[in-house]
Amino acid sequence: MEVSRCMSTQHPDNVNTPFFSDAEMIGGETEVKEAFYVFSQLDCREQMWDSEGKEADSQVVEKLLTKYGDFFSKKTLGKDVFITYRVPNPAVQKEQGKILLETLHSIPRAYDIAKASGQEIAPIFEVILPMTTNHHELERIRDYYEKVIIGQRDTKVGSENLTVKEWVGDFKPETISIIPLFENHEAFIEGPSIVEKFLQGKKAEYQRVFLARSDPALNYGSIPAVLLAKCAMQKFHELEQKTSIEILPILGVGSAPFRGNFRPDNVSNCGDAYPSVQTFTIQSSFKYDHPFKQVADAIETINSKKRKAPPPIDEEKALAYIEKIKNEYQKQIGEISGLINDLAAFIPSKRTRKLHIGLFGYSRSLKGIKLPRAINFCAALYSIGLPPELIGLNALTEQEFDCLYRLYPNMDEDLHDSVKYLNKNNLKYLPKEIENGVLKTLERIEYEEDQEYVEITTTIMENLKKGFKATVSENIKRAAWKRKFLG
Repeated sequence: MEVSRCMSTQHPDNVNTPFFSDAEMIGGETEVKEAFYVFSQLDCREQMWDSEGKEADSQVVEKLLTKYGDFFSKKTLGKDVFITYRVPNPAVQKEQGKILLETLHSIPRAYDIAKASGQEIAPIFEVILPMTTNHHELERIRDYYEKVIIGQRDTKVGSENLTVKEWVGDFKPETISIIPLFENHEAFIEGPSIVEKFLQGKKAEYQRVFLARSDPALNYGSIPAVLLAKCAMQKFHELEQKTSIEILPILGVGSAPFRGNFRPDNVSNCGDAYPSVQTFTIQSSFKYDHPFKQVADAIETINSKKRKAPPPIDEEKALAYIEKIKNEYQKQIGEISGLINDLAAFIPSKRTRKLHIGLFGYSRSLKGIKLPRAINFCAALYSIGLPPELIGLNALTEQEFDCLYRLYPNMDEDLHDSVKYLNKNNLKYLPKEIENGVLKTLERIEYEEDQEYVEITTTIMENLKKGFKATVSENIKRAAWKRKFLG
């Protein structure tokens, strides 16, 4: 089976609303339409179905096969196109643990529905586990599915001693694949070891691994996130050679330069930077903030290319850069965390999500500082003309900055794309340490401010300072339309 090159996701980083949605916030039945749209119109072969932190429809297979039967009679779900569940991780999200179990129990039901429509292939056979930190988390899911869900078929019930299989029918597929999603520094470095332990004694044609791009950037800075991804790609390639099992990375890239700079007009840049990636995420902004033909052509370009070995990287030097930039970045973000959280309150919601705040929230903690999720974090900073990619880079000497290009050849292009959203005048409203740090970094790169963007972001900052909050959300949207992504 050929693993997909593109995975459509439900990340709410779009500013425009897709034509098939009746509301600005996408959710429920509209996400079923979205899955059909990306399969049938964009030729994107995989849709992530997120049950982590949002209301996910566990009847997605039934609804797709019922509503779009003609399409799925030609394109088999589970063979030609794919739904891949993203589930909660009980090790981190204990309060969502039962959602994991509900999702796993829905997989045999999806098989029954597909079988009733005439197909003998499991429509769903993979799940993504976020925030993976060790191999035990992966084994628990695999064992629960095989021992509890599949194992129950031989359990006898009632006075007649019927097996569960005789009572309600068989349970298939007999096993599922678990895709670890690595999201922090330690997990990126330990990821290959975690996967190697998980694969011990297991016969596998391939193993998919998922590397986040947004949360590492939020936690450590944009350039450290790039370097971490490059180091991880190299180590996974070494694991592939060692085990003779194909290790197929998924890279979770978004449209914002801070979150990957992956746009329909920029897919070659990302493809060249990460040639060993098998699957790139196609997030909402990629799909809905650009002309249809440009989106479809970009996906065709990705689909037509084969992955290659990653370029070698000096891991020791990369880790030294990561540490130096990270320390300065985290210190400066702490200085403006209040401003970021204030601005995040004005960012429009684009997906129906649950469990927003408090214990059950999606806030991210950085050394005890609460921050919004990466999309709102980016949207907040871009909206005042402070490209987050620039924060923390002043920690480098001029020589170190120049040497960084050897580790990150695409840095010029990515920084050029980010400084288009600079409002230099707004820096005076920020702590002196951040203003001076950004000005120092700007001395090392070429940039030209977009005057229309400067005007919008000046208005946002002035209105925020004066307490004129009525128009802040509308101007944040104006800035996002100009960027062609929300955050």
